[in-house]
Amino acid sequence: MPHVDRAVRPPRAVVPGSIGVLGGTFDPIHLGHLAIAEEVRESLGLERVRFVPTGMPVHRPEEPMAPAADRVAMVALAIADNPAFELSRAEVDRVGPSYAVDTIRLFSAELRAAGQEPDLTFILSAEAYAGLATWHAAAALLELCRMAVLPRPGVRPPDPTAMAALVTGADRRTIVLDGPRLDIAGSAIRARIGSGRSIRYLVPDAVARYIRDHGLYAAPLQRTLRP
Repeated sequence: MPHVDRAVRPPRAVVPGSIGVLGGTFDPIHLGHLAIAEEVRESLGLERVRFVPTGMPVHRPEEPMAPAADRVAMVALAIADNPAFELSRAEVDRVGPSYAVDTIRLFSAELRAAGQEPDLTFILSAEAYAGLATWHAAAALLELCRMAVLPRPGVRPPDPTAMAALVTGADRRTIVLDGPRLDIAGSAIRARIGSGRSIRYLVPDAVARYIRDHGLYAAPLQRTLRP
């Protein structure tokens, strides 16, 4: 198993041009997503972290509950106060499944066209990393970027050495980080909204207002008036 350094250290110096890529349905985006992005940014010295809402997710059995336009809007609201965070519509504007390797190829090509050498880090959870061998063109993805893997409560720590037996380069291109360990899930947030429960302190206030104002995730009105 890889050694995981749990010491709290100062942030690394920023590496000019380095970009982290955090994809997901963001259905809705929550504080766990933001904390993960900030942890990777500081730990690896990334100049920016790019949030990429998925259009047609490949590894999720059901479609996102909120339309792409709403998920994009919520991400924009959530990251507005962090100048190191940015939004990409690359996957929601693409026709067909959202494959990570296609997105990273696109970003690499854009950077090279701008005269920059791509320095990309794909950010994912230990749960997602465990299924890396099933991803479309996983080895090609690792040739284009490194991976920063963060813990997920209830999921075994990642083992890049074992993964390398399934996906070439996983041992050399994987960085294992130790936090933050926030057990927040979009499914739980949607369930709370459907039950009329508060989501305060689980999502940014601006996202909570957007969800309320647009009636997202609310169950059909089933209450009856009682004396």
